[in-house]
Formats: sequence, structure tokens, C-alpha cells
Amino acid sequence: MSVAVRVIPCLDVDAGRVVKGVNFENLRDAGDPVELARRYGQAGADELTFLDITASSGDRSTTYEVVSRTAEEVFIPLTVGGGVRTVEDVDRLLRSGADKVGVNTAAIARPELISEVAERFGAQVLVLSADVRRRRGEDGSPVEGFEVTTHGGRRGTGIDALEWCARAAALGAGEILLNSMDADGTKSGFDLELISAVRREVSIPVIASGGAGRAEDLPPAIGAGADAVLAASIFHFGDVTIAEAKDALAGAGHPVRRASSS
Repeated sequence: MSVAVRVIPCLDVDAGRVVKGVNFENLRDAGDPVELARRYGQAGADELTFLDITASSGDRSTTYEVVSRTAEEVFIPLTVGGGVRTVEDVDRLLRSGADKVGVNTAAIARPELISEVAERFGAQVLVLSADVRRRRGEDGSPVEGFEVTTHGGRRGTGIDALEWCARAAALGAGEILLNSMDADGTKSGFDLELISAVRREVSIPVIASGGAGRAEDLPPAIGAGADAVLAASIFHFGDVTIAEAKDALAGAGHPVRRASSS
């Protein structure tokens, strides 16, 4: 039997509130993370991702108290990322109720963090959060290749995204949250070329993120090689329900889990 495709709402949290914008800018309030978590759990979401989007750029820790309250409301796997710098940070998040922890900026600065976390807690705990954009020339026009960014996409690293994903997998990352910074918040569809390129480099699960605008955008991401689809705006503002997302995936021939009727 094929493994079910996961549908994952994402809570981008800033100062204790869920926010959403375009390319991480012009943020608008989308609600209380605890209430949204409860709603998504009841609606049949397979997992939930909680990203403190300004934790790294603001040089502060993830809001553990909000994570704890969110975890109390959901009975599905909860991934938390943002401001995770050490093995101790991971330990504290797990104790706060997270099931998995996302790393990005700190892992780029010190890749050994990936293997340290995997060795202590198991690869299944570690999610590499890769914020990727297409390379651009001096005139700003796109050129061939993809680059990893940090600090919510605000800083380029010059690191080749495909090589980085492959290295992270070799170091022990359990899965990759692949976020297209070019498509983020645009509702123009996932970057299928990026998904396919990363899929060719790694054998671990890939979560497609960035660009979902309607339910019909989800199946192509799975067809391109993703194992799960993550979205924020379309769920937060009622454009698409979890059920509609799963209907679209099932209609395209992808296995999904259905919410229990109890």
C-alpha cells in the first residue's frame, strides 16, 4: 500500500500571532495559533508546522509557551522551527510538546548540528527547513540554479540548494521542508522544477511549501516528487479546506488519510 500524502497547515508565528504575507513581507494577522491548531486538528490535517518566522532575524528563542499551548490542542505530529541553534534548543522544544524540530540558519552556519541532533534524538525528529530561491544575475534576472537563503529569505548564502539538501540528508536530516521563496505567498502554484530537482538528490521525504493558491495546485507538487504539501494562506483565510485539499489529491490518484467521523 502506498504511503498517504500528508496535508500540513503551516502557522507562521510572529510575536505570538499567526501572520502571512508575500515573500515574508507585508504581513497580516491570520489569528491565534492555539485556536488555528485546534481547528486544523479537528478538520483532519495530518500534521501541523509552527514556524517562528522572526526568531533567527530577531536573535531570540522560539516562543516555548505558545508552542506548549499549541501542542496541548493537537493530537497530530507538530513540527516547530525558528531560532533553533543548539541540541539544547531541540531538547527544550521536544519537552514543550513538539514532535519534530526544524533547523535552517544554525545548520547552515554549523552543519554538524544536523548530525548532533540526529544522533541524540533520531533522524525522524530533525526537519531541514530549506528556504530556497532561484539564483539571479547582477541585473536581477533569474539564472540557472537555486540558492539557499536564511533569515526568512532576507539573506542569500551563495550555497547551492541541491548540494545543501543532499548534504543535510547525508548528515542525518529526516526530511526536508522545501520552501520556494520566489513562490511564497504568491498563490501562483508550487515551484515544480525545484521540487523535482531536490527529489533527484535525496531519498528522504520532501515537503513542498510555497505557492499554493487553490486545491488544484497540490497534486502537481506530489507528481513532481514531494511526499507532503504544506500551505498557510489558503487554509488560514478559508480559500481551501483540509477536506477540499484531500479531495483534490485523491482525485488525482494520490492516497490520503481521511478524518475520523467520531
